[in-house]
Amino acid sequence: MTVLPLRPDLHGCEPYGAPELDVPVRLNVNENPYAPSPAVVADIAAAAGRAAAGLNRYPDRDFPDLRAALADYLAAESGVRLDWQQIWAANGSNEVMTHVLQAFGGPGRTCLSFTPTYSMYPEYARDTFTRYVTGPRREDFTVDVDAVAAAIAREHPAVVILASPNNPTGTALPLDDVVAILEAARGQGPVDAAAGDDGATDCVVVIDEAYAEFRRPGVPSALELLERTDGDGAPRYPHLAVTRTMSKAFGMAGLRLGYLAACQQLVDALRIVRLPYHLSALTQAAALAALDHRDELMSQVASLRDERDRLVSWLRAQGWTAYDSDSNFVLFGPFTDRRAVWQGLLDRGVLIRVVGPEGYLRVCVGTPAEMADFRTALTAVTSDGPHQPDRNGQNLEENPA
Repeated sequence: MTVLPLRPDLHGCEPYGAPELDVPVRLNVNENPYAPSPAVVADIAAAAGRAAAGLNRYPDRDFPDLRAALADYLAAESGVRLDWQQIWAANGSNEVMTHVLQAFGGPGRTCLSFTPTYSMYPEYARDTFTRYVTGPRREDFTVDVDAVAAAIAREHPAVVILASPNNPTGTALPLDDVVAILEAARGQGPVDAAAGDDGATDCVVVIDEAYAEFRRPGVPSALELLERTDGDGAPRYPHLAVTRTMSKAFGMAGLRLGYLAACQQLVDALRIVRLPYHLSALTQAAALAALDHRDELMSQVASLRDERDRLVSWLRAQGWTAYDSDSNFVLFGPFTDRRAVWQGLLDRGVLIRVVGPEGYLRVCVGTPAEMADFRTALTAVTSDGPHQPDRNGQNLEENPA
């Protein structure tokens, strides 16, 4: 019998992934339910064809055209004008996060986050040999800034990751809280001899805004903080990174294009650890073509926001707890047996997600027809009542199922 020398820390681990089942209504992985229009498809195909003619050559390693187009998009979406050198991109925000931890984490260093939150964060840490530490969120899933500051002072993490909106809860971080956390992170990173006499460093604070386009009106983006400067014109928060993706609001999950905005010094650190030519010529071409249609693609976002808000109201009217969401999904419950509810929905052709706090389920916002099917199926599954248990003993730890 052949025994492969698998890393000891990987024994017993399973690959990450949500169920991929062929059902009529798939609402489990937070995709945009609307396929690209024929015009978008045609332009992407034409751009890919032009790129294919040069596939005997390596793509541009630093892809300035794509970074400039992403900077233009952020200026239109959030009103924040950044230079193209402040943008980085990779194969999904997963790879962007991995670059961050490759550059700033590693053996002997810590990544800090607060649960329940995205269940891939510990895997990014594991894969970069970074210690992963978590603290709890409040019962309403907001972040206690004082608790975050205390954890930073205690752990001296190299990287702090906070999702806004948070997955799986949909909770957004107030901008004042982000500022307080950035201030608490000053001088509290790991000691580094290259940092000067005392070796003090600032923790890198990553605000994961994968779902930011779905935030409610008036909810700001952390991108605004990247415009702030000190009296000498230097960036006020050079240790801030804001990650985004084209997978969600843009409806380009299959493209695999995530990106990050930060000061140029931080971005240049990521360029050190990226693999050569990590972003293919076809990906660059397709992303640029999609960005040319940003107004059309983003026009769907408002309707998805409205559908989400209707869903929250409906769930509450049925007697469940449904949390306010700034994303394209809703966390709802609690159920005495959430897996039985999940299976009942699946038996009726509706796939949602078992994830997050014990007793809760997460449903992505689909088309109006898909949401009608979801409501009908959920009503049928729970026709004997909402099955709400006593929340006093609720477990708020992340369930990676």
